[in-house]
Amino acid sequence: MQLEFESCYRALRARDPRFDGRFFVGVASTLVYCRPVCRVRAPTRENCRFFPSAAAAEAAGYRPCLRCRPELAPGLAALDADARLVQAAVDLIESDLGNEQGVAAVAARLGVTARHLRRAFQARLAASPVQFAQTQRLLLAKLLLTDTSMSVTDVALASGFGSLRRCDALFRSRYRLTPAAVRGDAGAHESRDALAFQLGFRPPLDWTAVLSFLERRAIVGVEQVDGSVYRRTAQVQHAGGLARGWVMVGLARCAAHLEVRVSASLVGSLPPVFTRIKRQFDIGCDPEEVSSALGVLAAGRPGLRVPGAFDGFETAVRAILGQQVTVKAARTLAGRFAAAFGEPCATPFDGLNRLFPDPDRVAALQVPDIAALGVVSARANAIRSLAGAMASGALRLDPGVEPEATLEKLRRLPGVGEWTAQYVAMRALAWPDAFPHSDHGVLKALGETDPRKALQRAAAWRPWRAYAVMHLWRSLEG
Repeated sequence: MQLEFESCYRALRARDPRFDGRFFVGVASTLVYCRPVCRVRAPTRENCRFFPSAAAAEAAGYRPCLRCRPELAPGLAALDADARLVQAAVDLIESDLGNEQGVAAVAARLGVTARHLRRAFQARLAASPVQFAQTQRLLLAKLLLTDTSMSVTDVALASGFGSLRRCDALFRSRYRLTPAAVRGDAGAHESRDALAFQLGFRPPLDWTAVLSFLERRAIVGVEQVDGSVYRRTAQVQHAGGLARGWVMVGLARCAAHLEVRVSASLVGSLPPVFTRIKRQFDIGCDPEEVSSALGVLAAGRPGLRVPGAFDGFETAVRAILGQQVTVKAARTLAGRFAAAFGEPCATPFDGLNRLFPDPDRVAALQVPDIAALGVVSARANAIRSLAGAMASGALRLDPGVEPEATLEKLRRLPGVGEWTAQYVAMRALAWPDAFPHSDHGVLKALGETDPRKALQRAAAWRPWRAYAVMHLWRSLEG
C-alpha cells in the first residue's frame, strides 16, 4: 500500500477520523507510533514516518502510543483480490493467535503459495505474516493489560503467548517496557463475571440502523437487543477447546468506539470472539469510500453498514428458514429451531439462555425432526445438507473463503437458490459485492419486477452492491 506523505500529514494535523487505521505515524524523536487521531500535539514534519500497518511500524522499531492506543484502531475493508487474500489471512491469524500456525499452513488453507501470501502481505501491510502475528499478540496483550484486571500470566496466555516469559521478552524487545509497566487503572469498570473492552471504527456509523436490522432478525434465546445494546450467547472453538458464554456490544458516548463486554468464561477465546464481533458490526468499513461509490443512494445515510455474521452457519440456517416468508416468520422459526436443538447457556440476562446448534448437531438430525417445527420439508432437507457440508469441512462460511467458489458450493446444495447464496455471501462471507437481485424488497425499492433488470441497474454500484442492498431495504422503512 502506497502512502503519500503530504496527504497523510494533512490528515494527521486534522486528526481526521476517516483515516484512523488506514495508516500509522512513527515519531522519530520518541520512537513511538500513533493513530492519526491521537490527541497529543502533532509532531513536526521531519520527525514523521508513515506506515500502512501497526506491524510495519513495529518492524521499523517503533512502540505503540499509550495514549491513542493503536490496538483500538479499526481494520481495513477487503475489496480487490490481494486485499481479500490478506484480510482472509488476517482473520485466520487473529482468530487463532495461540496456535502459531506457520505461513505455509495459512497459505495452504487459503489455496495460495506461501510466497504469494508473503508478497501480498508486504504489498498491503509492509510487513510479513509472522511480523503481523507477533504485533497482534502484543497489541491484544496491551489491550488486556490496559482494560482488565487479569493477571499478567493470564494475559500472556489469552493473547496467544505460550508462556509469561515469552510475553515479557517480546514486550521488552519491541516496546522497551515490561507488561507490568503498561498497567494503568486496569479493570476499574470491570465486573467479576465479565471483561470490558473498546473497538474502534471510522465514523459515521448508523448505530440505530444496525440495531434495528439485528433486532428484527434476532433469534429468541440466542440474541436480543435491549435499548441501544446488542447481546448474544456465544460458542467458540479455540485452541483445542470449546468455550461458551455471552457478549454485549454498545456504542461509546464520546468516541468512535464500540463498548464490548465479554463473559469471563470466554477469556481463553478472546481472539476469535473479537474477530467475530468485528465482522458482525462491519468494523473495517470505510464509509466515505462506500458513499462515494453509491452516490445519491447513500446520501441520506452515509453511516449505514452491512451487519455481518457472528456465526456463518447460524446465519445460513436463518437464511434458509427465511426463504419466501416474512422476516418475522423466519425469526419465529429460528427461535423454535434454537429452542429444540440448541443447548442451554446461562447468562445474567432474562431471555438470553440458548446456544445456536452447531453443524455437527444438526447434521445428525433427520428431516422429520426439523420439519416438526413447522419447517417445509424441502427447507429442512436444505438445512441438514448445509450442516453436513460444514461438519465435513467441505464448506466454510466466513470471510476467509473465495466468494465465487463458495457461492457455487452453496448453489449445489439442495434447496439453496441464488437469493439464499447471495444473502449468505453478503453477511457470512462479508463480500461487499454480493447482491440478492431477486429479493422482494430490493425489487420493490427499485420499482422493478424483473430481477435481471435489477441486476443490470446494480452494476453502477459495484463493487459495493451489498451496501446498496442495505440502503434499498432501509428506504422501504421510511
